[in-house]
Amino acid sequence: MAKSATKSKAAPKRETATAATASARRVTPERSAGKSARENAPPKAAAASGKVAARKATTQRFTVSHLNEKDFKRDGLRPYAKYRDLGIAKATSGLAQAHVIRLVPPCTDEVRKRHTHAVELQLIYVLKGWIKNEFEGHGEQLMRAGTSWLQPPNIKHTVLDYSDDCEMLEIIVPAKFDTVEV
Repeated sequence: MAKSATKSKAAPKRETATAATASARRVTPERSAGKSARENAPPKAAAASGKVAARKATTQRFTVSHLNEKDFKRDGLRPYAKYRDLGIAKATSGLAQAHVIRLVPPCTDEVRKRHTHAVELQLIYVLKGWIKNEFEGHGEQLMRAGTSWLQPPNIKHTVLDYSDDCEMLEIIVPAKFDTVEV
């Protein structure tokens, strides 16, 4: 009996590989050319320059966030929006963040500032209403309820307009990142 208890304690350690460690095992063109993961990792100075830096695998905890209208606050990245934090940054030790954004009308010149985000991943899904953006190399895009898009790291973009009921889900890796007006 003591042996099975010891085995059950050891088993979870072997099974805790995260998506980040799994992706580190994938063969990339650089790896196939004989370079190690350390040689391929961006330098630490990359974060300061607005480039995306490699992340270390993190522990994740179960979390749940039920809708409560009181959770929408004006304390996020954009002063013209209310955010409902979904608790993902805390649950992932900063690996990612997720929130629901309600844009506050009207769309003003404060909103229409061209900018970039130094992120590894930025995924947006329109829950209600619509938003019109302009992306460098892709022109104007009208996103309606049910539309999703991925913004590559540091893509220059501008919010042009949005409906009074615009609400979006945004998922970003890492949880903390730089935004730069351009």
